[in-house]
Amino acid sequence: MKDVSSDPVECQVCHVRKFYVARSLAVCVDCIRERPELAGPFIKRAHQHARSRYSLPPSPPRNPNGIPCRLCSNECMIGVGERGYCGLRVNVKGRIKSLADTGKALLYAYEDPHPTNCCASWFCPAGTGCGYPRFARSPGPEHGYHNLAVFFYGCNFDCLFCQNFSHKDLSSAKAAGREEFKRMVESKGNMTCICYFGGSPEPQLPFAVTASREIVEAKPGRLMRICFEWNGCGERRLVREAAELSAKTGGNLKFDLKCFNEALSEALCGVSNRRAFENFEAVAREFFDRKAAVPNVTATTLLVPGYVDKEEVEAISRFIASIDTAIPYSLLVFHPDFEMLDLPVTPREQVESCYSTAKRHLTNVHVGNQHLLVLGGLT
Repeated sequence: MKDVSSDPVECQVCHVRKFYVARSLAVCVDCIRERPELAGPFIKRAHQHARSRYSLPPSPPRNPNGIPCRLCSNECMIGVGERGYCGLRVNVKGRIKSLADTGKALLYAYEDPHPTNCCASWFCPAGTGCGYPRFARSPGPEHGYHNLAVFFYGCNFDCLFCQNFSHKDLSSAKAAGREEFKRMVESKGNMTCICYFGGSPEPQLPFAVTASREIVEAKPGRLMRICFEWNGCGERRLVREAAELSAKTGGNLKFDLKCFNEALSEALCGVSNRRAFENFEAVAREFFDRKAAVPNVTATTLLVPGYVDKEEVEAISRFIASIDTAIPYSLLVFHPDFEMLDLPVTPREQVESCYSTAKRHLTNVHVGNQHLLVLGGLT
């Protein structure tokens, strides 16, 4: 925590010294929302800096003569010699060379004992036993069983607060073939779920969906929940296929609804997140059933100090409630990382105000990473 500063910082647009202004952005939340045209150059500079060290394009390529990629909402148009925003696809002499497809992926996988620190563990089968015996090994937490945590390299976002930013270093990633991956899963007798995250799974959804479907179909009676933890901005057809797999197996889709204001999304994450809300609504309306044994759709929001405040949580909560007030919603306490090392752990006052705001609209609200409140000296 030594890099965290509690001193006010001058916003480079309004020139007012304020608390919780990240030096990497250099602009406050009010100016991002109210004066995006003036905040824009500072936001662009922040993401150029964050991505240049990994040789990633500063923004999604829009070459009119490029080859389109439709795997996520960025819909890159990749010109000759250019790389897609996620870094996984390159136009080589007019042909797309991909580091990941249905047959192979860049990933790292490890066993995570149940109950895990998954943001859905407060209601999912592995953490609570809900859905037993169809979707859980026991009527309580699944002690003695594991989740296969699959960390994908590459991402369609560029979150300045990213807590898994090693995904950007594609040079250190190892490729895994689909058959190799399936054999690894089959060799684990105490595995009850697979959770895909990263980065975010969207750029590698063809692999994840195909491999998962084959794993599930190979042993129809086996308990193997399929879960995705993502930003939600994937291609609509693949997102629906992933949702269907999760619903069928007792898994869940964890949408990280980072913020509601589009200008704020572009500031914090480099790109728009409108598709996340569209996909969330489509999936929740089709697959979420408050009477079902297992809630299969959930949302999370990271409470970035000074940026993701109760105004954002109010808008997100209203949106979720317009679909179903019973959808689980987790507010996650922030800790400093990546390009936002100078921000503190989320202040307790912000956590409490956001929680109260969400509870006005939703019945199932949870605060995750509560241990960080103690770590930050905010008990």
